[in-house]
Amino acid sequence: MKLSKKGEYALRSLIILGIAAEVDRKLVPVTELAESEQLPVKFLEQILHILKEARIVESQRGKFGGYHLARPARKITIGEVVRLIDGPLAPIGCVSQTAYEPCTCPDEAHCGLRMLMVDVRNAIAGILDRYTLADVVEITLRKMRRDSVVLPFSTGPGQEPPARVPARIARQRLARKGRAARASSTSPTEGVLHHILGEYSI
Repeated sequence: MKLSKKGEYALRSLIILGIAAEVDRKLVPVTELAESEQLPVKFLEQILHILKEARIVESQRGKFGGYHLARPARKITIGEVVRLIDGPLAPIGCVSQTAYEPCTCPDEAHCGLRMLMVDVRNAIAGILDRYTLADVVEITLRKMRRDSVVLPFSTGPGQEPPARVPARIARQRLARKGRAARASSTSPTEGVLHHILGEYSI
């Protein structure tokens, strides 16, 4: 399995919509969504149309329209989105549970390659189906707050962004938290999501 650009953009957009829901932002215009993630608007519109047909997102037309999640983020699994956009998770058709296709092997039941690919498929599905959009949104927000990053959609008329922490103090805080994290065990959810997000420490 290889995540396509379309799959990547779909997940990144859903994470932003998940963050919007967490900070009580009701709708996000497609242009704002595209700008926040530096995505091409036309391509993103095509992706959102697919997500809308699958009832993962909903839209509202008009001057103040936009998109929002159609269901709670905890009810949207990462595996569901990847399958929708990129198809089966299995690396070869003969091990797929959703789109099985016989291969050219004359003895599928005793094929060593198939046995290996079953394990690969199960490992991928085990992670992507176990974690929800809410899991990814939660750890993303936690890391942004940890690093004193202004949250998307957190400012508006009459609101000021959170005060920036001086770089020296921020580094000291990160160092202390890093030592604390190494001294304690990391939960399975955090461990996998850190890997997904390309970060390995809290």
